[in-house]
Amino acid sequence: MTSLPTTSLHHPAESELFDETLSCELALPAEFQAGSAAGRTSGAEGLLRSLALVEDSRVDEHDERNEASLQLQRLEAKLDLAMVLLGRLVRQQGQELTLRPVRWSRRGIRLQLGPRSGATPGQAGVVRLQPSDWLPDHIDLPVEVIAEAADGSGGHFLWLRFQRLGDGLEMAMERHLFRLHRRQVAEARRAR
Repeated sequence: MTSLPTTSLHHPAESELFDETLSCELALPAEFQAGSAAGRTSGAEGLLRSLALVEDSRVDEHDERNEASLQLQRLEAKLDLAMVLLGRLVRQQGQELTLRPVRWSRRGIRLQLGPRSGATPGQAGVVRLQPSDWLPDHIDLPVEVIAEAADGSGGHFLWLRFQRLGDGLEMAMERHLFRLHRRQVAEARRAR
């Protein structure tokens, strides 16, 4: 996942989804599918919780360097390589989502798409996204279309508000967004 510079859009949907809440702008594999979300979101909470467990338990770069931590780092590197290879295999089988600019908060998500999606305000659907670049799996989140507008370069923005996530999934997503935000802040500091 690539961090993107903060985009300043003047659309009412921006305020509805992103004002006074933590949000991240990044590029990640994602798509919108119109239609019912019934039964499609059951694995999202578990995947986000598992990502949190793995990422929070990783050895921090600032930890004391001893033989045990070096062995753990080597093991993590091997696991990362295995996940990259697995991701390539999945992409070769045609199940790849398109990498696109998104803005994501606990309230919803803005996708930057190519040509018009044909979505209409109030329409139900699912946003499918890959929350981690090292794990080639996706989550499906139920959404409602709140707006669509041209992006000025031949594409369109689509604003989607999350629907019926449940407390557990909402908490797991907020925790994931916080980790993404923390990573973006650290990358910005290193770039200075």
